Amino acid sequence: MDIYAFMLTPWFWLILTMVFVLIELACSFNLVTIWFAISSLLMVFISGITEMLHSPIRFRLHLGIFLGIAILLLIFTRPIAVKKLKIGKEKTNIDSLLGQEAIVTRKITKFDRGEIKVQGKYWTAISENNEDIAEGECIKIIRFEGVKAIVSRK
Repeated sequence: MDIYAFMLTPWFWLILTMVFVLIELACSFNLVTIWFAISSLLMVFISGITEMLHSPIRFRLHLGIFLGIAILLLIFTRPIAVKKLKIGKEKTNIDSLLGQEAIVTRKITKFDRGEIKVQGKYWTAISENNEDIAEGECIKIIRFEGVKAIVSRK
């Protein structure tokens, strides 16, 4: 059996499925090659069905179907899967501070960073609206940008 004839068999697509799965696992689950693995797995069945065709365009047809399915899966299902699996966003303990109340320990001005204390820890802080916030005032943490807390009055 020559290589061209082998590429038309379901075994070729099954081997290709395993290769894509291994690449996906090696790339720490980025959800890119998994869609090609699913597409090649579908091609195992499609090539089995079309094995009785004896057309010279059969491999090009298989390749077109494979690429079409893979690209459609990549475009339409990857964003949903990434959102559901929360790939790429790592939760940290800092997320628990969002929305918390804190006390200003050093005055925050439009041109100078201040300092806040929340849960016993001190953070450099700036005002969200560039307003002056006096020392001792109670504020709310809106978000973090790097190591700075962005705050606003309650």
